[in-house]
Amino acid sequence: MITSMRCFICAVCITLAASCVFAQDLKGKKILFIDSYHEGYAWSDGLTSGIRETIEGRGIDLKIFRMDTKRNASTEFKENKALEAKALIEKYKPDVVIAADDNASLFIVAPYYKNSPIPVVFCGVNWDCSNYGYPYENTTGMIEISGIRQILEKLNTITSGRRIGYLSASEYTDQKEVEVYRKIFQLDIKTYFAKDFTEWKDRFLQLQSEVDMFIVGNNAGIKGWDDAQAEEFVLKNTRIPTGALYEWVAPYALLSASNVPEEQGRWSALAAMKIIEGTPPSSIEMATNKEIKLIVNKRMEKASGITIPSEITAAADVIIE
Repeated sequence: MITSMRCFICAVCITLAASCVFAQDLKGKKILFIDSYHEGYAWSDGLTSGIRETIEGRGIDLKIFRMDTKRNASTEFKENKALEAKALIEKYKPDVVIAADDNASLFIVAPYYKNSPIPVVFCGVNWDCSNYGYPYENTTGMIEISGIRQILEKLNTITSGRRIGYLSASEYTDQKEVEVYRKIFQLDIKTYFAKDFTEWKDRFLQLQSEVDMFIVGNNAGIKGWDDAQAEEFVLKNTRIPTGALYEWVAPYALLSASNVPEEQGRWSALAAMKIIEGTPPSSIEMATNKEIKLIVNKRMEKASGITIPSEITAAADVIIE
């Protein structure tokens, strides 16, 4: 059972929202949302929800294109989906494109729409957007910062050791995240990227004796993944503190500090409406996400015998019991 949730809106979102309160009717205007992933993936669904709730009642025509690159990781597939998206843009002629997550920027925006007449709002680009050449004259966006600092601070209160591990799917975004952690935070991280569920379980067991704490990264893209089996497995085998950075991974870790995808969807939609009303994209200052949801897994605490400090539990936005 999940209980005790608190929500808050970032200051940047409030600023954008306030400027849109008396906006003109936008009936007939068109936004194309390019999602790097797929419907049913929790992150994509949250982004979509944030966009929809923000533009609701404004008369905007929203079209969604899913790249599906979590389930199809080959470069050839991504390049072909980029060409499909390009053809759709040329046919649909959107007033603004919202491009979510790294693959949309890497395979669509950077090669085809740098400084083009088509305005683009990007979001979900992890930590650094300079490798795509951003900002362009026709772009603004929200850079995604994970809750790694927050989760490590809390794990450090539970264990005296400082050896850190990281286990996730073998996927571009997670690999990029780890490199950022090593560079920005000067962390020495024992890292494993698993391709299937069996390998993931093997590496999970291995890390119990190799490090003092570890991050359970994204499980999306791990072949053969089973939610129920994974939860049963970690409850049985967790012996050191674990943290997660995604809400849907929270059942498999002791603590989680997750971003809120709705925040980025809301911000992107508000920026898109400002652009439609006449504000140049380059005049809208780029932002970083602010919302972090702290999740405490009391079920894991009980099964592992690891005590979560009471002050952490008291600060939780969500408690899994």
